[in-house]
Amino acid sequence: MTPFKTIPNGGRTPRADIPHLNFEAFRGQALDIVKNGGKVVQFFAYQDQGNLKFLAVLRTDELVAAGCDAPDTWPSLTCECEPFHLFEREMAEQFGIRPEGHPWLKMVRYHKNLRDKPDLFGNDYTKDIPGNYDYYQVAGDDIHEVAVGPVHAGVIEPGHFRFNCIGERVLHLEIQLGYQHRGVETLLKNVTPKRLPLLTENIAGDTTIGHGLCMAQAVEALAGLSVDDGGKIIRTIALELERLANHIGDLGALCMDVAFLPPANYFGRIRGDFLNLSLLLCGNRFGKGLVRPGGVRFDLNDEVRSILNDRILELKPQVEHVLDLIFGASTVRARFEGCGRVSTEDAGHLGLVGPAGRASGLAYDVRRWFPTEHYAYLKVPENPKPSGDVFARALVRRDEVLQSLEMIQSLIDRPVTTRVVDGTLPALPPDCLSVTLNEAWRGEVSHVLLTDGAGGILRYKVKDPSFHNWNGLAMALRDTGISDFPLNNKSFNLSYCGFDL
Repeated sequence: MTPFKTIPNGGRTPRADIPHLNFEAFRGQALDIVKNGGKVVQFFAYQDQGNLKFLAVLRTDELVAAGCDAPDTWPSLTCECEPFHLFEREMAEQFGIRPEGHPWLKMVRYHKNLRDKPDLFGNDYTKDIPGNYDYYQVAGDDIHEVAVGPVHAGVIEPGHFRFNCIGERVLHLEIQLGYQHRGVETLLKNVTPKRLPLLTENIAGDTTIGHGLCMAQAVEALAGLSVDDGGKIIRTIALELERLANHIGDLGALCMDVAFLPPANYFGRIRGDFLNLSLLLCGNRFGKGLVRPGGVRFDLNDEVRSILNDRILELKPQVEHVLDLIFGASTVRARFEGCGRVSTEDAGHLGLVGPAGRASGLAYDVRRWFPTEHYAYLKVPENPKPSGDVFARALVRRDEVLQSLEMIQSLIDRPVTTRVVDGTLPALPPDCLSVTLNEAWRGEVSHVLLTDGAGGILRYKVKDPSFHNWNGLAMALRDTGISDFPLNNKSFNLSYCGFDL
């Protein structure tokens, strides 16, 4: 039997080299890999010359891939192995095909399928939001439901949370997303070369570098572009600055949720300082316009490097002081510890990634397992925590803040030279595939770029870490007081737009 093929992270693979199995062999091998400790990186459908096909990218200690023809119905993989659950729901919605026996087949983003097939969910899409969705319900005279959203206070994006409670205790939380209908993957398939970087770095604005880097690496792999060492160092610095700004912002927001205001205010200001370091690098606080195929659009001259070094030296003791305030306060620990636990077993079944996964004991970090850019030369600790609660998720962020500071300092202690690129995209080769993974601040970001026989984009598949982790938030709320929802929600701090592609 032809096995799944090992593929590189950020490499080019001819599509003809990817095993094309019959469905039974594809299903059996995929289940075997994941049941034996593998994880699902990508599992999606795409149309090729009028035929619908599946492609799966799985990881163990390496990346492996295989494909098959997609049947209109198939015995659900989720019935035997939970990590496939959301991927199968997504394919059912996108292409009108049915995973028979799926334990909870419901919509993901609430849109018509791409093939004009009869809708599997009985929706009337002439309405802005389908109105016939049946939420999961818990029966009982003492059960009540609490609905939150989709309209929220402030500038938060839309998402609906439906709690089934008995008294203050949450029995079940169902999260409904998909309100934005952005059509990102459809746009990516038809995008002009000039707009590809602009679109990908705006998939999730707070993960500009994470998504932009995946796009650049995919194009570089397919087109045979090389990035010099200086460009790799600058990209690594940018990704760590993005991690710093967001982790620090989250830690401050967690303090706000437990009414510990001094650290919340300090970290609110310090987050701005780290955003300004990205501004120093490229003229944009979120890193937009920095990463492009072939390298970076701005160099790191000695003046910028000196300012960056001085600001890190100034900010580091301030960050350490505020972290000591947070984790030395018994009142904070009392609210964080034991709140919103997700066990290692549940985290594995749900496929949690990033800080959410590491806080539940899963040591996976793309920077260690599949390093790109300059990470192969840096020390990236594992950071797993056993407790799986809000405290563990805060601890992971604390550790990664301190580690990111050390990484950046080690990268700017000597001159960095690079060839600045203009961002022009080269022609792509026909019938090829590239899979890229990077450890963004929320966790594993992955892009898959497939080209057709003319070198055009056949399918561009995006996976933000929030695709995995929203169900972790739902699990964290079980048997927790409903008043702890804001604290748990912030401890995950997931992306609506990263999910609502």
